[in-house]
Amino acid sequence: MAFLSVSKPYHLNLKPSRISIHLHFFTTTQDPTQDLNNAPPQQQEQHVPNNRRTPRGKTRNPEKVEDIICRMMENRAWTTRLQNSIRALVPEFDHALVYNALHGAKNSDHALQFFRWVERAGLIHHDREAHLKIIQILGRASKLNHARCILLDMPKKGVEWDEDLFVVLIDSYGKAGIVQEAVKIFQKMEELGVDRTIKSYDAFFKVILRRGRYMMAKRYFNKMLSEGIQPTRHTYNIMLWGFFLSLRFDTANRFYEDMKTRGISPDAVTYNTMINGYTRFKRMKEAEKLFVEMKAKNLAPTVISYTTMIKGYVAVEQVDDGLRLFEEMKSFGIKPNATTYSTLLPGLCDAGKMTEAKTILKEMVERYIAPKDNSIFIKLLNSQCKSGDLNAAADVLKAMIRLSIPTEAGHYGVLIENFCKANEFDRAIKLLDKLVEKEIVLRPENSLDIEANAYNPLIQYLCHHGQTGKAEVFFRQLMKKGVLDPTAFNNLIRGHAKEGNPGLGFEILKIMGRRGVPKDADAYKLLIESYLRKGEPADAKTALDSMIEDGLLPDSGIFKSVMESLFEDGRIQTASRVMKSMVEKGVKEHMDLVSKILEALLMRGHVEEALGRIELLMQNGCAINLDSLLSILSEKGKTIAALKLLDFGLERDCSIDVSSYEKVLDALLTAGKTLNAYSILCKIMEKGGITNWSSLEDLIKSLNQEGNTKQADILSRMIKGGAAASGNKKGKKQATVAS
Repeated sequence: MAFLSVSKPYHLNLKPSRISIHLHFFTTTQDPTQDLNNAPPQQQEQHVPNNRRTPRGKTRNPEKVEDIICRMMENRAWTTRLQNSIRALVPEFDHALVYNALHGAKNSDHALQFFRWVERAGLIHHDREAHLKIIQILGRASKLNHARCILLDMPKKGVEWDEDLFVVLIDSYGKAGIVQEAVKIFQKMEELGVDRTIKSYDAFFKVILRRGRYMMAKRYFNKMLSEGIQPTRHTYNIMLWGFFLSLRFDTANRFYEDMKTRGISPDAVTYNTMINGYTRFKRMKEAEKLFVEMKAKNLAPTVISYTTMIKGYVAVEQVDDGLRLFEEMKSFGIKPNATTYSTLLPGLCDAGKMTEAKTILKEMVERYIAPKDNSIFIKLLNSQCKSGDLNAAADVLKAMIRLSIPTEAGHYGVLIENFCKANEFDRAIKLLDKLVEKEIVLRPENSLDIEANAYNPLIQYLCHHGQTGKAEVFFRQLMKKGVLDPTAFNNLIRGHAKEGNPGLGFEILKIMGRRGVPKDADAYKLLIESYLRKGEPADAKTALDSMIEDGLLPDSGIFKSVMESLFEDGRIQTASRVMKSMVEKGVKEHMDLVSKILEALLMRGHVEEALGRIELLMQNGCAINLDSLLSILSEKGKTIAALKLLDFGLERDCSIDVSSYEKVLDALLTAGKTLNAYSILCKIMEKGGITNWSSLEDLIKSLNQEGNTKQADILSRMIKGGAAASGNKKGKKQATVAS
């Protein structure tokens, strides 16, 4: 039974006065103009505002009632108020109005609510056409349980079933991929007494073969024959399609022969199906025979026929034959479609025929035909770049834009990478500007991301040519997509350092630390040097500490540069800490600078820190010239520092020159620190040091004058050699107290 047309005429028996009243009520409660603001363009064009005059000689086309109902359902929630508005608009419903309202509903939920409401409210008793329409609507929306219930409840309403209703539901289950339910509905037709003809069998075969149930299809085909139902050409076309889809080559051939045995001649669809099946198995000779046979029977090959053959030739790497057929079809006035182009272009790329590919792409753009598969463009880009024709590759991107195909970061990445390889950085930067400006990298629908081998060379170039800021803006977009490329990070640090912005570089370092990105020693070095050039040694020291914390060993030159800058800036203790880190890392160079730092610490009174550093140096095998330090301290009157340093050397049995002893003692005596001089002299003598100090008598005299007669007496006896042992012991004790 044929399906109904899209719309049906209907007749409303309404009195003019009632129509005007109800229409006036509608316009006051719900402004049609406001509703049309969100309506499709076609409806907006049809609506003429009240303040616009109608040209003379023309009358306005009144809006159909079913269109008003559909618009009301679209713009308002389904409530009792909406139902009352519809009732006020249409006091009496007929089947044509209901059918057209269902057909015009924008949403399947609206259609279902309207269908149930008008029946439950007693406004109409649905006929067979209304049931068919709502089953079609629900089937397209995959609301198959509702459709099934409505179908099976039809006899309760006094509406008889027919085969078309079941065919729609079977087809809907098939499209939804629910094969088992389609099988149940098909079997239920027999239980319910609904006659099954070739129409329902064809729909059933299509559903089960789409899911690869070829054995079931064969069983039901035999059952169909046993019921006396003869297959048609359409039936065989479905069976052949399904068997090839399931890769049952021999079965498809048997059915093809059976078809001809029954006197059913193949049509263009049959030949196309067989050709497609042969090309699936790469049996191009058999496919060519069928193609020739098709022409011999005056069955003009269609665009599908040519496209299928081209696809087969591409699959067996006979692209020249595919091109030949492509030109042949155009010579016969058959225009290639999107599938044809999508089939041929990848084959041309694989065969390296990029000139032909360029020509065909140009033809697509001129005809404004976009391919079915957008992945072909990334293949074209790669192939054109591989062939060395970067202009043609750039044209591919332009073609995508002209064909309104969304460009992705990966497409730009291919061009950027190859422009960089060809040293055409200006063109690469222009593409980068578009990427950043349009935030293409951040689009959530992207399936092709830009690769590291595309963005890293460009970031490196920008950082080496004073455009690190631009590189960072781009890379921060990549970071939002989860990219944590160490090479890019370190290039940004190098760039900021080179441009004299070490603070920005250090911020990048912090980000790397938070996200666990490995850092590069060379980037640290450049950053530290940049800080030093700006005269910021403290920040350089901070970067140096971070470098050491990250397990990277700075070279001796870095240590020296930082220590020198800190020393010159008067940050002696900070320089001392750098020196400590250097020694702990096993670097034993720059001892001249180390001596200067130690001297400065001692001169500034940081004696304990200086002694600690000397201890560390000695433990690591570094030689320290204590004589020089003692001499300088003594000459500059830093007697306490000299005393402590000498005491430190004596306790560790360091090799100290006699003249250094004398210089310290002279300085102490000159400064009037006689007890300190006495104490350290006793220690020197215990260690077998000097006994003929020229100022010894002066020290004894000073001790007596200051009332330290006991210390003077002990010292005199030590000199004369009397009671040396007791004197030494007692003297040692006194020295400890005095110090």
